[in-house]
Amino acid sequence: MPKREKKPDTSGLNTYSLGKESKLPDCGTAWKLYERGLDFNSSINLEDTVRVNENFFIGKQWEGVISNGLPTPVFNFLKRVCCFTVATITSDNIKVNASPLSATPNTTSLVEPVRIINEELDALTELNNIPSLMREFARNAAVDGDGCLYTWWDPDAETGQDAKGCIRTEIVENLRVHFGNPNDRDVQSQPWIILERREIISAAQAEAKENGFETWRNIGGDGDNTNPDAAKETTDKVTTILLFWRDTKTRHIWAYKCARGASIREPWDLGIKLYPISWLNWDYIQDCFHGQAMITGLIPNQIFVNKLWAMSQLSLMTTAFPKVVYDATRVGKWDNRIGAAIGIQGGDVNNVAKIIDPASISPQISQFIQLAVEETEQSLGATSVALGDTRPDNTSAIIALQRAASTPSEITKQNLYKSIEDLYRIYIEFMGEYYGKRYVDMTTPEEVRQVYDFIGQETPAEIPMQFDFSQLKDMPMHIKLDIGASSYYSEIASIQTLDNLLKMGKIDTVQYLERIPDGYIPGRRELINELKEQQRNAMAMQAQMQQGAPQNPGGAPVAGDTTKDEIPTGGGYSALQRKVNETGTTAGMV
Repeated sequence: MPKREKKPDTSGLNTYSLGKESKLPDCGTAWKLYERGLDFNSSINLEDTVRVNENFFIGKQWEGVISNGLPTPVFNFLKRVCCFTVATITSDNIKVNASPLSATPNTTSLVEPVRIINEELDALTELNNIPSLMREFARNAAVDGDGCLYTWWDPDAETGQDAKGCIRTEIVENLRVHFGNPNDRDVQSQPWIILERREIISAAQAEAKENGFETWRNIGGDGDNTNPDAAKETTDKVTTILLFWRDTKTRHIWAYKCARGASIREPWDLGIKLYPISWLNWDYIQDCFHGQAMITGLIPNQIFVNKLWAMSQLSLMTTAFPKVVYDATRVGKWDNRIGAAIGIQGGDVNNVAKIIDPASISPQISQFIQLAVEETEQSLGATSVALGDTRPDNTSAIIALQRAASTPSEITKQNLYKSIEDLYRIYIEFMGEYYGKRYVDMTTPEEVRQVYDFIGQETPAEIPMQFDFSQLKDMPMHIKLDIGASSYYSEIASIQTLDNLLKMGKIDTVQYLERIPDGYIPGRRELINELKEQQRNAMAMQAQMQQGAPQNPGGAPVAGDTTKDEIPTGGGYSALQRKVNETGTTAGMV
């Protein structure tokens, strides 16, 4: 078994666990904490709630119902409302701006590091496809009640330079997340957090064997505790758990991985001070870290609509078509063929048969179906205007109504943005701990610029240089997240403000270019460097002029040089001074 590096303070872990003396957790301790989390989920009936919600969302709305010949129609308006709400609060336009806290000393010297961090955050947004993850994140919260993003370090990822590794983010189901204090939804205040996974047995055994555990053979197939009745049940998978806790002395997050009865990886220090978990409740439930799903409260409405449709269909199939009643003593067999002759036995033809009109269905049924759907949609902001079902006669009014329709989901949207901001704070923690020194495009320093000038080559605007990301540990950052159309409008307002300041002469061209958002002026950094170079040259020339006019070798003043044309002060020299002002020199006047 590998040697343990150092023992963290696990007092916070044991406060909520087994009450033993402070020590590193083993697989037995971790598994008991995991079972405690399963018991809590069972106590609030979370497994059944999630299963029913998922079935209704995907259209399996008659699951487990014995119809006994009753039609089972599905008019899934819940999915339309849910997808509309998720699409309303999410966006593909994500922009993160990190800036040093106002209390940070030497804030002006952090301009270049902050730019590098923002560019790296933009790269991580593309690498992990955050807009797509955010939609799935919000969808899980709307259907299951909670959304969870787990961030981890991939040490083997290629980066194109000596320093390898990158930050990964993935979605985790809320059933597979267990908080140490289930009565608190704040992630960073938890004593411990457990993530449950289903892994291939051979992969788990190989990881345990690689880490030096002789008990790797004890890792075998088991059932899925989260989905015990799932058809996905296989014998080639094993449940593994990842336990996180915070060292109360260093405030670092530690982790430990194991299966039932076997350790997979020894406890290790992640080196970060934030749990790598981003958590979102669709709607809060007091005294519980699990939230209320949007689907949960709407299922009775969906059942009501489905039942009315089913009974209406049954009524139509049985009574909607006309029936023929005939005298069987006079008609041997009724023939429904077109143009076929029907034989009767004597008597009047008018009294042989009669057509009975079909029964009519009350129009209130269709009215109630429509009313139930409309009221459900309007209560969630999915009005006909917002869904695009209205004729666009007045554009301004439609935009105003659409904005008003999004008001019910405003709180959820702000909670989503907060969770994404927490995700980027976790990214900065990982960058400070694992990135090390990496090549980035930095603005060419003045020292390097002088070398280029000396050798007579053009100075590049940016030059690849190594940046030490470990500086982020001592650089507290403020994260601001701009998402969607609001960020576009704020950029337009910023540009208009900068334009007005430039016109009024309050700022110069360089200050204007340094503050304008990226993407509006091609080659902006090169232009800034050229203007700064012109400013430096102009300042150098001005300094030479202030030092005095140049002299001829003989000591005589250069033509146009008025430094020698000084007129003594005092009475009698006024006329001479006027003459100097007119001619510009005293030559020939003495």
